[in-house]
Amino acid sequence: MRAVQVVDEHGVRRWLLQDEAGSPQPAAGRFLRHLQNRAMSPNTVAAYARDLTLFFRFLADRQLPFGGVGPAVIVDFLDHLTRLPVRRPGKQQTLSTVTHDAQGAGRRRAATSINRTMAAVSSFYEFVITIEEYGGENPVRKIDDPALARVSDRHQPFMGRASRQRPVRRAVRVKTVRSLPRPMTPEDVDAVFGSLRTTRDRAIFLLMLDGGLRPGEVLGLRLPDDIEYGRRRVHIRHRDDHPKGARQKSRSDRVVDLHDPRTLAAVSSYVMTERPRESGSAFLSLVGGNGKRRTEPLSYQGLWRVFARRCQRLGVRTPWTTPHALRHTHATHMWESGMRELTLQKRLGHASPESTRIYTRVSDREVLADYTAATAALAAREDQGPR
Repeated sequence: MRAVQVVDEHGVRRWLLQDEAGSPQPAAGRFLRHLQNRAMSPNTVAAYARDLTLFFRFLADRQLPFGGVGPAVIVDFLDHLTRLPVRRPGKQQTLSTVTHDAQGAGRRRAATSINRTMAAVSSFYEFVITIEEYGGENPVRKIDDPALARVSDRHQPFMGRASRQRPVRRAVRVKTVRSLPRPMTPEDVDAVFGSLRTTRDRAIFLLMLDGGLRPGEVLGLRLPDDIEYGRRRVHIRHRDDHPKGARQKSRSDRVVDLHDPRTLAAVSSYVMTERPRESGSAFLSLVGGNGKRRTEPLSYQGLWRVFARRCQRLGVRTPWTTPHALRHTHATHMWESGMRELTLQKRLGHASPESTRIYTRVSDREVLADYTAATAALAAREDQGPR
C-alpha cells in the first residue's frame, strides 16, 4: 500500500491509496477527497495520506479489513508505530533515538507523529461511519478528560462554558513533551545575516525576524497589494494558490507593522535591484540566478535549504535551528521587552492564547525578578554571618 497523487477528471490533484497491483482503496480515497473538499491544508492531506498508508499496511500484514478493526487492534497498531523506524530523510528538528527492524536501522518515530497518525485513523473511522460504510463505533475510543475542564486559562470555544460538549481525548495516545521555543542568540543572528549573499534572502529573513512572520506567510506575500511602504506594514492574507504549496497557517487575515526601517528597506532593495524583472508573477519571493527555475515562486524547501546551509557553514546548525526559529526569536524579544500577551497573540496570528503563552515561559519576567530578589536576599544573609 502506498500513497500517490493523481489528477482527476477536473484537473485537480488528489491523493489515493493504492496496493501493489495499483488498485485504489476506495474508502481511503473518498476520505482524502473529503478533506480536500473541506479546504484542509495540502500538507495536512498529504500527512494523513501517509498516515493511512501505515495503517492499511498494518492491516494487510494481518489480513484484516478495516471493517473488522476493534479497540484491541488499535492498541496493537500503537505498539507497531512505536517500533516502526523512520528512514525517509526529512527536516529533523528534534533529537531522535535509533531503532531497528528487519529492514535495518532508522529513527524512532516522534510522539507527535504517532499521535497525528492516530488522529488520522480516528478521523477516517468517523468519516466511514458518516457515509455508512462502517457499522460499529469508532475503534479509536475517546474518554472524558476532566483535567482539561479544570484548566481555566485554556482556549475556550465561542460558547465558553455554556457549551454542552464535554472535554475528551483519545484513549490510545502517546505522551508528548511540551517543548519550549528556542530563540536564536544575538551572536548567531548576526552571523547568519552577515553571511547572506543576496538581498532576497536578507529581505525574507528580516520579515521573519522583525515581523514574526511564518515562512509560508513570507512566501505568500504579493506585490503590490500586500506591502504598504508608506504605512510601514505588510498584509498577511489567507490564500491557497501558491504553485509550490506554501501557505499561511492561520485562516484569518492580519496586518503586521514593521517600524524598523531596515526591513522594508531590504524588501525595496530586493524588488528594485535583484528580483527578476521579466517575471509576470505577483509573488514577492522568486527564484533568481540563471537556472531553468528562474522567475518561479520560491518554495519552502528552497527557503529552508538556504537557511540550513548558512547555519551549517557557520557552525551554528542544531536540530531546532530552522527558519521558524527567527519567528521564535521575534516573539521572545517582544515579550521580554514588555509586549502584552494579548497583543503579541494578535501580532503573531495565533488562534489560541495557549500558542502565545509558550513564549512567556521562555523568560518569565516575574519569575526572574523574584529569583533575583531571593538570591540577593540570600547573599545578604550570608554576608552578615550567623548571629
